[in-house]
Amino acid sequence: MGWVIGVVALVVVIASYVTWTASRVDRLHLRAASAGRALDSQLVRRAAAAAVLAETELAADPAGADLYAAARAALDAREDDREAAENDLTRTLRKQPFDPQEPNGAAVVAASRRVALARQMHTDLVRAALASRERPLVRVLRLNRKHTRPAYFDIDDPTLAGA
Repeated sequence: MGWVIGVVALVVVIASYVTWTASRVDRLHLRAASAGRALDSQLVRRAAAAAVLAETELAADPAGADLYAAARAALDAREDDREAAENDLTRTLRKQPFDPQEPNGAAVVAASRRVALARQMHTDLVRAALASRERPLVRVLRLNRKHTRPAYFDIDDPTLAGA
């Protein structure tokens, strides 16, 4: 009779661990997806702020046209071209002669800081989700089958000199 209780207790412990692991995998994938959406929204805000900067403060400067084109390209980029467009915008912003103390310049600097923070959060959560996928129990029981594999968003460090 004692061995039955031991077997039942062992089954309960194993089932609890598998359930906990499955919920952790689910949570990490959901958090990585949420961080990806947050990064996307911060990238859109930065591109919009750069376009406003190009339209207002750099309108007379020929470099303003380059900044506006890079901002529009980042806003209009398809998913597979997004990293390249965002890298172009970052490089163009670094070359621009704008005053970070002016309202539009400060908005671009602040947006770049938020992009850097969102990118770091996204990278950390993707790393954790990928690590959870590699656990032997997760692979054997295929606990990650309902989630797509999260991917890093690899862009240059978006912080600007005025930041």
